[in-house]
Amino acid sequence: MGTTSYVSISLATALERSLDLAAHNMANASTAGYKAQHPLLEAVDPSGSGDDTQAVSFVKDNGIYVDLSQGALVQTGNSLDIAVTGQGWLGYLTEDGQTAYGRDGRLSVDADGQLVNLAGNPVVDEAGAPINIPQDVAHLVQIGQDGTLTDQNGGVLGRIGLFNVPSFASASPLGNGLFLPHPNAPAPAPVENAQFAQGFIEQSNVKPVVEMIHLMDIQRAYERATHLMSDENELTKQAIQRLGRVV
Repeated sequence: MGTTSYVSISLATALERSLDLAAHNMANASTAGYKAQHPLLEAVDPSGSGDDTQAVSFVKDNGIYVDLSQGALVQTGNSLDIAVTGQGWLGYLTEDGQTAYGRDGRLSVDADGQLVNLAGNPVVDEAGAPINIPQDVAHLVQIGQDGTLTDQNGGVLGRIGLFNVPSFASASPLGNGLFLPHPNAPAPAPVENAQFAQGFIEQSNVKPVVEMIHLMDIQRAYERATHLMSDENELTKQAIQRLGRVV
């Protein structure tokens, strides 16, 4: 296999990752709080010559990065819905007792009186504990900008936690807009000066038109990479056939 094929294979592999991420972004374009993910690709010169005009560069996949830009806020009229304004992640308890993180603030109170997301995962406070709200006052709860929940008499019911999640790009997606931090990553810590908007949700920051154009660009680039491999294979085949005739 020649150098052209190796370069084309490295490009095709990286493009396959790009295609998966772009498709995932498109699928979550309407998921509240979703943050778009993109590949981190790097051109690598294996010779180390440093001469960009002569080097044959391979494509290296260095993982992903998450676009943390703010999604648009949409008013819902639901007093338990919240949107995070600025940086930070909400914490949710998974079925196995771990804490996952996301930005989907479509909340409600379940039969056990716990504040939960649409999937039924309890939302946690700054200490990582579930938040309990009496069902008879759930529709009267006020949520301050710092996440403090109070009843109609001003009594404090709890405070929604907001966390910094280091190395978020290495987190594992769990579905429903939740991510589980890598076991070796530093522990998430509460955000200072958290900012919430009650009665709003944050939309996904995916731009569907941009992602659609990106998908088409990836498809065309993938086709070029496969054509390069096919062309080199054909040239190699012809060379072998000619050498065979000479012998």
